Amino acid sequence: MFLVAAWLFPAAAHAQKPHAQLLVIPFWGYKFRGHTNIVDPANPAHPGGATKTTFGGSIDLLSRGLVGTEADFEHTPHFFDTGLQSLTVQSSVTTLVGNAIFTLPLALTQESLRPYALGGLGWMHASNITQAHVLDTTSNLLALDVGGGAIGFLSPRAGVRFDVRHFKNLTNDRQAVTFGPTRLSYWRLTIGLVLR
Repeated sequence: MFLVAAWLFPAAAHAQKPHAQLLVIPFWGYKFRGHTNIVDPANPAHPGGATKTTFGGSIDLLSRGLVGTEADFEHTPHFFDTGLQSLTVQSSVTTLVGNAIFTLPLALTQESLRPYALGGLGWMHASNITQAHVLDTTSNLLALDVGGGAIGFLSPRAGVRFDVRHFKNLTNDRQAVTFGPTRLSYWRLTIGLVLR
């Protein structure tokens, strides 16, 4: 009887530990170093180059081992706005991507900062409404994102995430107002509240 209990106890303890953690992460930050040829062909880097506020949310499923998955949604208003002389009246870029996450095992990091790298594909929607609607663009593009960061917990239920990523379109939109194939890329730096 004692031997059976000794054999079952470690198995029961292991079963109580979750094999994966579901994390909900609302975030806020900045988009910077953007490059695009949408809207202003004479100065292709400028419309997307300014630093702009961005926000969104991620849902991560992290295993106790090396690999996890993520769905990430982001919205950046005023993406193409360049100031008083801008042709743009209203603009934004929205992304929805799925990522594979590669991280250190939980056995090594425990509840301290857990660094990770990620990459994936998804949808990028660019919208730009211009004065007199002469250069309006609405594009749906295939996007690539790569990046990394770290997650750390401050309590059993909440923590923070520091994250930097690079986004880039992979497909062309023949209807977009550009010279040559559509180009749109930028970096994103965010801090997020991690809930589990």
